[in-house]
Amino acid sequence: MRDHEIDLCGAENGGRSPEMPFLERDAAFSFRCAGCGGCCRGREDIVLSGYDLYRLSRRLGLPPKLTARAFCKMYIGTVSHLPVLRLMPVKEEHNNCPFFTENRCAVHEARPLVCALYPLGQEISPAGEVRYYFQATRCGGPVHQANLTDYLEGQGIAQREPLDIRWAQCCMALEQEAPAWEQTLHPVVLRRFQAKLGEALYYRYDLNRPWLEQLEENLAWLKEERTRLEKMQQNIHRKK
Repeated sequence: MRDHEIDLCGAENGGRSPEMPFLERDAAFSFRCAGCGGCCRGREDIVLSGYDLYRLSRRLGLPPKLTARAFCKMYIGTVSHLPVLRLMPVKEEHNNCPFFTENRCAVHEARPLVCALYPLGQEISPAGEVRYYFQATRCGGPVHQANLTDYLEGQGIAQREPLDIRWAQCCMALEQEAPAWEQTLHPVVLRRFQAKLGEALYYRYDLNRPWLEQLEENLAWLKEERTRLEKMQQNIHRKK
């Protein structure tokens, strides 16, 4: 996976360097953690998946779009050409995560995947293969021993893994389609379609319904919207 912007809507982790080996599912690893919140400070790279935003919105009791407006910034990724949603750091608080308060995470039970994973990284292939690797921490504090399977269970990552796989596959498929959008859609129409992408991937969710079934519904809706916009563009060209 490529590109530290995590262009695939949160499906990428900024790239794995050679010194970060993949771990087998029964592998043991150790890391230092002082519980100081240092990994929440000075962060400008926490990117959310659609499922991350859904979970945060349920925790906050806000619609996804309001949660995003209050705490995030959306932009079009330079690699994927898809909408990317990033948590906006608080400048007045030394660019700390907006949910880091009084040296603790205010949304810990609904924290984004990248936070739950730390100090691990994750890669997901187009075929849905998930692999985890270890990222050495710079923290002091006591040494913690962990087993990968137990760690994934304890952090709630194993339970959400099927949803994260579907998200990654969805974004990778859309990334493959993106060059065709840019070639065939007028810039104004393209911007409207990109807004529809943001709705489908992040905002168009009822918090009282399961996220995954709504993602599938939104992808079908997105196809219909693309067809509608293409027809609208054709009609404009005919009138000219």
